[in-house]
Order: sequence, then C-alpha cells, then structure tokens
Amino acid sequence: MSVDVIILTYKPDRKFLKTMDALKNQSVKAGKVIIINTEKKYFEELIAEAEFRNKYDTSVIYHIDEQDFDHGKTRNFAVSHVNAEYFVMMTQDAVPADNHLIESLLVGINNTDNIAVTYARQLPNAESNELERFIRTFNYGSAPINKSRNDLKKLGIKTYFCSNVCAVYNHAIFKKLGGFTNKTIFNEDMIYAANAIASAYKIRYEPKAMVYHDHHYTYRKQFKRNFDLGVSHAEYPEVFGGLTAESEGIRMIKSAALHLIKKRKPSLIFVLFGQSLAKYRGFRLGKSFKKLSPQKIAKYTNSPFYW
Repeated sequence: MSVDVIILTYKPDRKFLKTMDALKNQSVKAGKVIIINTEKKYFEELIAEAEFRNKYDTSVIYHIDEQDFDHGKTRNFAVSHVNAEYFVMMTQDAVPADNHLIESLLVGINNTDNIAVTYARQLPNAESNELERFIRTFNYGSAPINKSRNDLKKLGIKTYFCSNVCAVYNHAIFKKLGGFTNKTIFNEDMIYAANAIASAYKIRYEPKAMVYHDHHYTYRKQFKRNFDLGVSHAEYPEVFGGLTAESEGIRMIKSAALHLIKKRKPSLIFVLFGQSLAKYRGFRLGKSFKKLSPQKIAKYTNSPFYW
C-alpha cells in the first residue's frame, strides 16, 4: 500500500518544519512529500531550499506565484505528481499528534471498499483558549463516522464536511471523479466530497488519525474567510442548494455559550458572539456577492487573485 503526502505552503514558519519532522517519524512512511509553495521568497526566509531538501530527502518542492494559486487547481497540480495508491492532503500548520497519523488514515480509508476520502481529527494546540478547545471538540468528536447519501436527510450539509487540513484520498477514485473543481475560491474539499457522495462513495471521519491544528483569527479575518465561504456556496448551488449551515451554527453557538458559563469564562462569551457575528455577516454577503460592486468584493474577499 503506497502513499504520498501533499503539503501546501505560504509563508511557512517553524510549525511547518515540526510537521516535516513528524512525517519523517511515521510508522508508515510516505514515498514522497510533495510541497507546493506559494512565493519562493517566503519559503527561503524560513530555510534555504538546498538545506531543506538535504534534511527532508523525500521532499519535492514546486514554487508558484501568488496570483496563480487556486484552492482546486493548485491541488490538482500537486496530485499530478502522485504515483502512489493514496495521497494525504495537509496544510503547513497541521502537526501530526503521534507517529501513527498516516497509518490511521490508511486504516480508515480501507474500512470499506467504497470510501473516497478519510479526514483526520483536529486537536487544539496547547496555547488554545477554552473557546477554541470547545469548538475543536464540537466539530471533531471521538467516534468514527462513515457518511453517504443516505445521511443527507439526517446530517444535512455536514454530510459533505471534509477537511483538507489533513485527509487521505483514494487516488484511483480521485481520478475517476475528475479530481477537484479547477477554479474554486474555497471549499474544494467539501465540493469533492459532495461529488463523491453523489457517485455513491462514502466519506469517513477517522478520529484515531490526529493533528494539532487551530486558528487565532481576528474578526476581520473571520469575516473575509466566511465571505469566500459564502461565495463558494453561491457558485455551487447544485452542491449546497437546499442545505443550510445556519442551524448547525446556531447549535454550536448555544452549546459553546453554555460550556463557557459552566467553565466560568464569561469574557470568552463576548469573543464567541463577536466571531459568530463576523462569520455570519461575511457568509451572508458572500452568498449575495453578485449584487456587490467589484470594489466591495475586493474589500471583503480573502482571495483577491480569484477575481
């Protein structure tokens, strides 16, 4: 059973090198680690390329310009260099929690013959506050889940939930389904998952495969990311039409608020509401982007080169 790893980088920091170190020590080794880096100058600010290749001798690096980056197209470019039966998609800030990440992902995707992609559990980092810890636990529980089109009525949009922060793909199925949509502002992982489910494949969540990963976004950054999220929903009505995300968001907010009260962290409730408002406003404006002027879109988006 062969596997390659793909990591997309942009202004990588020491955490990326920590991820690379962890990949070297996995119980199941990747044949190669394919790195698609945006803007060479930022990569070399961290480490000289020759030194990097020498230290991580299974790595292959490709540099692209920021204006050429696309969530779907860039990942398809990376997959074009995969020769293995499976490939793991990762982001630069997803740090394996143990030496069995790849092994657990492969066990998960081979749980049945019909799984197209299996995604990992995301754990909060040590410096995360109580709110961030709760959100990670809310979205990434301890029980494995196999999701199919039979779950759409029960799970709604969460049926398609799948994260390229860390996920393993069946290469043959990926090619059969045509890969990621080539031009996507966001959500390439969920759009692929929806296509897989529509083709009678399954999506698996494997909690034994674990990475440390969370974000500390400002309200402005949350707004911009969710604006792009809303745009992706508007651009793919065949995937997201009729499946709302608002009810799940409200459930999370209520659960988080109650948790923070129990933990006696009332100040974080204001942070929760601030984040939630920024996300909601960004998402709603993104879904209505066709009504906005180019100037407003440029102001709101997190992906200026997409336009």
